[in-house]
Amino acid sequence: MISVTFPDGAQRQFEPGVSGVEIARSISPSLAKRTVAMTVDGVLADLADRLHRDSKIEFVGREDPRALELIRHDCAHVLAEAVQALYPGTQVTIGPVIDNGFYYDFHRAEPFTPEEFGAIEKKMREIIGRDAPFTKEEWTRDQAKSFFETRGEAFKIELIDAIPEDQTLKIYKQGEWMDLCRGPHMTSTGKIGSAFKLMKVAGAYWRGDSNKPMLSRIYGTAFAKQEDLDAYLLQLEEAERRDHRRLAREMDLFHFQEEGPGTVFWHPKGWTLFQTLINYMRRRQEASGYIEVNTPQVLDRALWETSGHWQTYRENMFLTKTEDERVFALKPMNCPGHVQIFKNGLKSYRDLPLKIAEFGIVHRYEPSGALHGVMRVRAFTQDDAHIFCTEDQIMDEAMKVNDLIMSVYKDFGFDDVVLKLSTRPEKRVGSDEVWDKAEAALLRVLEKVGEGGVKTGVNPGEGAFYGPKLEYTLRDAIGREWQCGTTQVDFNLPARFGAFYIGPDSDKVTPVMIHRAMFGSLERFTGILLEHYAGHLPLWLSPLQAVVCTITQDGDDYAMEMAAAARKAGLRVEMDLRNEKITYKVREHSLAKVPVLLVVGKREALERTVSIRRFGSQAQTSMSMDEALRMLADEGVAPDVKRG
Repeated sequence: MISVTFPDGAQRQFEPGVSGVEIARSISPSLAKRTVAMTVDGVLADLADRLHRDSKIEFVGREDPRALELIRHDCAHVLAEAVQALYPGTQVTIGPVIDNGFYYDFHRAEPFTPEEFGAIEKKMREIIGRDAPFTKEEWTRDQAKSFFETRGEAFKIELIDAIPEDQTLKIYKQGEWMDLCRGPHMTSTGKIGSAFKLMKVAGAYWRGDSNKPMLSRIYGTAFAKQEDLDAYLLQLEEAERRDHRRLAREMDLFHFQEEGPGTVFWHPKGWTLFQTLINYMRRRQEASGYIEVNTPQVLDRALWETSGHWQTYRENMFLTKTEDERVFALKPMNCPGHVQIFKNGLKSYRDLPLKIAEFGIVHRYEPSGALHGVMRVRAFTQDDAHIFCTEDQIMDEAMKVNDLIMSVYKDFGFDDVVLKLSTRPEKRVGSDEVWDKAEAALLRVLEKVGEGGVKTGVNPGEGAFYGPKLEYTLRDAIGREWQCGTTQVDFNLPARFGAFYIGPDSDKVTPVMIHRAMFGSLERFTGILLEHYAGHLPLWLSPLQAVVCTITQDGDDYAMEMAAAARKAGLRVEMDLRNEKITYKVREHSLAKVPVLLVVGKREALERTVSIRRFGSQAQTSMSMDEALRMLADEGVAPDVKRG
């Protein structure tokens, strides 16, 4: 007999080979009916799987969050069946679950178009309505290859050849249709439900190789409930309205062009916003004891070999060779340069912690298909800093960094922050002993922050190659998550470069290096802010804070006087003296997301007043020019400056 332990600690004895569905039925027929899968020792599995040893199991219902991945996975299989039923001769390749949905890649003479989605979705609903059970079989390689050869599925044969010999080949059937798959699946197609939608189609090379065939990729999404799907589609609509690329055009902030893929062409207003972010961060860093430096953009290959980037990160680096055969790289990170500054001159333990900051431009190669406005670029500016400290100072300094980061995010309107610890990756430098110390230090920080009410978690294997890291993820106004700030503890890089300080016993000691970024990429943070606020930035952040608009030419002189007074008060203002109707001017400046319009005419000039229109509001407020400018000047002060 084997012992099966349930989540409440209860145990039951069963014959070896008992299936999950048999166990569920032995408890309650209704339990078996509403269960779609199970976990065995914490791993999601088919409900029909059989147990041959003592195990801990938990039944998973369709409404369980863990079932969502199965719903989407099953939906991908149904999509593939529907496509092959409607378009005979189409080959299926792979169909994984991804964030917010799934996709399936097909090989077909003609690419799919969105116009075909209606027919495909109709066929999918028909397949789901049949409620065919998902059944799993284990086949030999010869059996599987023979089957797919008969069907003309060349891509499946290639996948079979790529599966390691020690892995079992699994075939999942849903009625007459079947596919090569690792599983698991729910109990039947009917469990998918009707809350699914095909979203878009795109081209994708087989296995991401441009030398291989181009496939037609259909993206879809699925949810357990229709209201969840509706909410997701509404979020997508809102995200489209907030798209930073669209807002950048409307607000005249920046653009991209083919001659500089993945690099930003900043316009005057965009550059003003960018510099406002830098100036804010510079003030916060100076107040926290950081000293600002600048390091070279291009450095010799030898430095990157010492740092370990050459061995672990070269595919992401831009390289160049000079006529004397020296190989250089555009820096992908600032940290090696900061170690060189630390090494320049003798340091004592009394100098620690030493906090070096840089608004450093870095270059990293991203595939052209991955580029996305300012969110994913090849050249970007980091608010990068490195704290050189002793082992005893790690906890204190990491907590100071955490407090600063959380304060910064609050100033920009982000109150919902999740902190996660990313642990050692498979590809890394340094000994396990060193990694143990670094991870233990950050785990203590994570626990302490969690005690303060911040949501925390762990990302196994997601650390940098030189050290573990704490990652700060923000939730924006429409519920999307953005990973921004990081704190990384590094015992490796200073040692690789031979950096040291003189300890209290006059011995040479290798410092610990804490890598720290708060915005992360300033370009990306700019995009996040634009989308979070839908372009309606707080007045202190807005690159153009107000426009003085005239109703008639009788107000021109007064408008110029007001604009001059506003600039003297520290406001960023422009004038609109064009001979156009005020309604036209208001509409145009509203499209450009100008926060405040100061409207003046003949009467306002005589009374020395101004009519104030706020972006997004139909209301108008009239007050004296001096009162209005005092109010706006106060509103335009950055939050850190207001706090003093």
